[in-house]
Amino acid sequence: MLFNLLAPLADDFGLFNLFRYLTFRTGGAVLTALVVSFICGPILIRWLRTKQSNGQPIRDDGPKRHIIDKAGTPTMGGFLILLALAVATVLWADVTNGYVWVVLLVALGFGGVGFVDDYLKVTRRSSKGLPAALKFLVEIAIGVIAALWIMELTSDPLAAKLAVPFFKDLLINLGWFFVPFAVCVIVGTANAVNLTDGLDGLAIVPIMIAAASFALIAYLVGNAVFANYLQIHLVPGAGELAVLSGALVGASLGFLWFNAPPAMVFMGDTGSLAAGGVIGAVSVITKHELVLVIIGGLFVLETVSVIVQVVSFKLTGRRVFRMAPLHHHFEQKGWAEPTIVIRFWIIAIILALLGLATLKLR
Repeated sequence: MLFNLLAPLADDFGLFNLFRYLTFRTGGAVLTALVVSFICGPILIRWLRTKQSNGQPIRDDGPKRHIIDKAGTPTMGGFLILLALAVATVLWADVTNGYVWVVLLVALGFGGVGFVDDYLKVTRRSSKGLPAALKFLVEIAIGVIAALWIMELTSDPLAAKLAVPFFKDLLINLGWFFVPFAVCVIVGTANAVNLTDGLDGLAIVPIMIAAASFALIAYLVGNAVFANYLQIHLVPGAGELAVLSGALVGASLGFLWFNAPPAMVFMGDTGSLAAGGVIGAVSVITKHELVLVIIGGLFVLETVSVIVQVVSFKLTGRRVFRMAPLHHHFEQKGWAEPTIVIRFWIIAIILALLGLATLKLR
C-alpha cells in the first residue's frame, strides 16, 4: 500500500524513490512483521491462556514426556503469524499485484482450516480436531482456486508449465494437469510443515529459512536482468512475492521469540498450515516447485517417515521407526529436545543452500 501511495510521488519527493525498490520494501516488511509480533504476541498469549485453561491437548500416543512438560501450553499462536504476515504484506507490497492476493488467500484459507481444527481440539479436550477427509477436502478446494488463479495471472508460455532444475530451457507442458499438480504442491507442503511442528521451535526456523530462500528466488525470477543472467524463467510480477516472503520471515522470527524452548505458545495447525501453504504457493508461482523439494527437504523427510511407518506397519506389522514423525524417533532414542531441534535446523540450512545452488547450475 505504501508503494501505491508514495512511489508515484517520487519525482517530487526524492526520498519516496526508496519505495520503488523491492529490496527496501522487503526489509520494511520483515521489520514490520517483527514489530507486530513483539507488540501483539504478549497480548495474544495472555488472551489464549484465559480461554485455554488446560492448554493444547497432548497426543496420548506421543512421547510420554510431552504429557508432563508441555501440558497447559496454549495453542492457536499461529494467529500471530497470520496477523503479522497480513499487516506487513498489505503495508509494503504492491496491492495491485494479483500474485500477492493469491498467496494471501492461501494463507488465510489454510489458516482458517487450522483455526477450526485447533478450536475443536481445545473445546473437545482431544488431540483430534476436524475429520481428516473434511480437512483435506477444504484444503483441496482452496488449492484449486489458487491454482486456477495462478494460471490466469501467469502469461504464456509458463502458465501450465513445469520448469526442471539444472535445465535452462526445459519446460514440461502439464496442460490442465497443472491444477492437480499445483494443488498437491500447496496442500502437501502445508501438511508437511504441520507434521514437522512437534517440538518447541522445530518447525518455525525451517519455515523462516524456506521463506527467506523463496524471497530471493521470487526477486530473481521477477527481475529480467537477473533471470537472464541466471538463465531461469522470468515470471513478470513474481518479484512482489519477495515482500510477502520477507513478511513471513519477520513473522516467523517474531513468533520464535515466544516459541523458543520452553514454548509460551504453540502455533498449532493455524500457523503450520498457513505457513506451509504460503511456501507451496510461492514455489508454484515462481516455477520452482521441484526446488522446493530440496529447500523444504526437512519437511519432506518428516512426511516420508510417517508414510514409511504407516505402510510398513500395515503390510508387515513392524515399525521402521520407534515413533513417527522422525523427530519423535530421535526423542525415543534418548536425544534431548534442544539437540534434535538445533540439528534439524542445521539440516534445513544445508538443504536450503543446496536448493539455492540450483539457480546457478544450469
